Amino acid sequence: MKTIRRLIHREIIRAVSFVAIGFLALFVFFDLVDQLQALSQNKFQGYQLQHALMYVSLLMPSHLYELLPISVLIGSIFVMARFAQSSEFTILRTGGLGPWRALQTLFQLGLLFVAVTFILGDYISPWTDKQAQLLKAHYQGQITIGQTGAWLREKQTQSQFAVNVKSMSNEGQPENIRIHEFDNEGRLKSMTLAPSAQLLSDGSWLLKPVDRRIFHISPNENSHIEILNLPEWSWKTEITSEMISASLLNPDRMKTIDLFQYMRHLAANGQNAQRYEIEFWRKVFYPLSCWVMLTLALPFAYLHFRSGNIAGYVFGGVMAGISFYLLNNVFGFMGTLQNWQPWITAAAPALIYSLISLATFWWLVLRQ
Repeated sequence: MKTIRRLIHREIIRAVSFVAIGFLALFVFFDLVDQLQALSQNKFQGYQLQHALMYVSLLMPSHLYELLPISVLIGSIFVMARFAQSSEFTILRTGGLGPWRALQTLFQLGLLFVAVTFILGDYISPWTDKQAQLLKAHYQGQITIGQTGAWLREKQTQSQFAVNVKSMSNEGQPENIRIHEFDNEGRLKSMTLAPSAQLLSDGSWLLKPVDRRIFHISPNENSHIEILNLPEWSWKTEITSEMISASLLNPDRMKTIDLFQYMRHLAANGQNAQRYEIEFWRKVFYPLSCWVMLTLALPFAYLHFRSGNIAGYVFGGVMAGISFYLLNNVFGFMGTLQNWQPWITAAAPALIYSLISLATFWWLVLRQ
């Protein structure tokens, strides 16, 4: 059985690698064509071909993270269908490869793909994607969203804060900051403006220079506004650079732990965290979709291709995989609109397709 397992694993890894490299080359070509336009637009800012190539290279881990499950599906379907067409799988079954042992063999291989997907999505691609955005911002301008930037809230013991960060610099630091401080009854206590800030290791923000206005409100006529112009001012907060990035950039590029912390921050400050909760659970379940893809591919080993065309079956399997991704996105939008439980919204497509593929596998085994 060790020889059989090694044979199946080697063929599937080879096919998946070939498919992934082909898809990745296609995406790199599209990114490079897109950057050619940026070369002409930003040539006076020093943006040259080597920077475009570096930017495209930094996006490759993110593309590979997105493409790996569909590559696992196409590669494993091709191998299973080829085994069935050449009667190799029939010979393997004669040699002792039973249905559940075959399923176990694919699940063991799935552990490798799950681990690779998790490492790519949680460690490699968040770092490379952030470096790509900083490189782009260095030559093409600041990182921002819309006209007003990102708004964040934070509750502290004596005050509540509404923080507006309009953009991030090419070093990843917040710029054009406005901090509105309210008391627990909702009255405005102070307003702080600063063109830039530095996020320190102790969790505080060092804003400089600072235009600070403190509102002294009293029941009598002694209310006044104190105006301070400071070279710098330190503000202690739990808002991190990852939280700012989540507001300004796509949250699916964050680490799972950073997304979880940002989700808890929003919930603790009374903000709607539904979108980020769904995105968090999607990142948790996304590596497991490689298992779903392998489960979808296994029934193809039990089909008879002598009277039919193998390409048609492979095409049907690929369409099933694409429909899985479409259903995954549809469930995400429906869960946000209908306020479904986030973990159910993220896990439902994988569970549905796993049950369908296992039922098909069981039916084909009974027919044999």
